[in-house]
Order: sequence, then C-alpha cells, then structure tokens
Amino acid sequence: MSDQTCPRPAPRLLRLPRLARLRLAERLALARQRRHLRHLDAHLLRDVGLTRAEAERESQRPPWDAPHWWK
Repeated sequence: MSDQTCPRPAPRLLRLPRLARLRLAERLALARQRRHLRHLDAHLLRDVGLTRAEAERESQRPPWDAPHWWK
C-alpha cells in the first residue's frame, strides 16, 4: 500500500450541497483548461482548429463564463 492518500476536501467545502461542489469543480477545471490553452504550441493549436488570437481570447474568459450548453 502506498503512503500517499487521496486529498480530502476542506471541511467548509463538505458543507456545500453536492450540486454546488460539482459546479465549483467544473469551473475550476474550465479555468485550468483555459490556462493550459494559452501555452499550447502553434502546431497543437492547429490540431484543435484555433488560432493564437482565439486561444488568447478564450484563455482570458472568466471561469463562470462557460458555454451555454453547460448550463
């Protein structure tokens, strides 16, 4: 067995309703993905069909500004 354990949520987060925790996790993931998008190389951006300007614009959006089909 490993000495590593799964991180436990902070006690305050446990008090949030399950749906709120899921929404928070989605928004944090979206923010992380947008940060990573900013650092993609040109050939990777071409692979996903984005220009550098589009990637920069997307990476500037706030986490709560999710696509309408997520809501």
